Amino acid sequence: MRSYRPRSIIDSFGPIAYTGNVFSRLPDVRAPNVKVTANFASDNTAAVHPAVMAALADVNTGNAAAYGHDETTEALNIRMRAVFGNPDLRAFPVFNGSACNGLALSRMIRPYESVLSHRQAHINNDECGLPEFFTGGKLVPLDGPGAKIDPDGIGRLIESSLGHSPHTSRPKVISVTQSTELGTTYKLEDLRALRAIADRFGMFMHMDGARIANAVASLGADPAEVVRGIDILSFGGTKNGAMLAEAAVILNPALIDDFAYIHKRAGQLPSKARYVSAQLLALLTGDLWIELGAQANAMARALRNGLLAMDGIGLLYPVEANELFVTLPRAKADAVLAKGHRFYPWPNEGDDAYRLVTSYMTTQADVDAFLSDYVNA
Repeated sequence: MRSYRPRSIIDSFGPIAYTGNVFSRLPDVRAPNVKVTANFASDNTAAVHPAVMAALADVNTGNAAAYGHDETTEALNIRMRAVFGNPDLRAFPVFNGSACNGLALSRMIRPYESVLSHRQAHINNDECGLPEFFTGGKLVPLDGPGAKIDPDGIGRLIESSLGHSPHTSRPKVISVTQSTELGTTYKLEDLRALRAIADRFGMFMHMDGARIANAVASLGADPAEVVRGIDILSFGGTKNGAMLAEAAVILNPALIDDFAYIHKRAGQLPSKARYVSAQLLALLTGDLWIELGAQANAMARALRNGLLAMDGIGLLYPVEANELFVTLPRAKADAVLAKGHRFYPWPNEGDDAYRLVTSYMTTQADVDAFLSDYVNA
């Protein structure tokens, strides 16, 4: 039986087996009678960080101006300007990452234009056509090792598209995912090379930063350098300790005008924006967001090191953030799942491929318990 991971429903309904055209339920390791030892299913499964909960309680008093005109949202903008070294940026709080991406892209393209992304990108694989729905435009998936767009050849593709106008959508945005869907990161030189191509053809750059904290921690770079050359950043908080909070961070001031209309029309303008902004502000206070990303990354490396010390395990991609993609013997993987650990098969990377994701909540004890049960499986 081949395992399949339908990403849109798996986190809600548990593991699914796929045979031919039939889906059936695998033993659900989340059933009440199964003790869960370690959860490497997703960083979305982690609880809200205590600092975020405290921040929500702190702003939950008295009246505050609505629709983003409150003091907390203004404080968030001030803090983001300092963090990203951009006095002109504007942050628009939203409820989730997919909508954040759609809003960003809809500000940068018209319906006859296109967005270039890696074919592994979340906007291409995991948003049910939302970017196309929001923009009316086209996504053009590209190849490249480690889920990163390869600058070599992208210029020729753009030239070819422009040369076939008006029959082919005009490329207008390069979208990068940082860190990527395969747990790798764009290095600063990678981003500079793509920015040079964008400048050459008069294009914008978008960054899906659902895991921006993991990327910044991994690169060890100033956050301002990580987003230099990016026009709009989808800043992620939910995977890094927030309850439900992201922000469309417009770094290019020329794109600020009219974004408020897009924000509202998409149903992503919170009437009580202080509660969304407070979550992100709590994470950005000090370096908490980076510290949480660093913790998740460290646990991913610990898990990698422990697994690679065993026989029969292969590492599919470098572990540069908080995701591991490995090959495991099927019998061993099934046995560990039966012990209550949570992780997913990843058949797109091979029949014996699995994805394991750490979060800021992952501890060394979680890693040790998983490795111990794997050895004894």
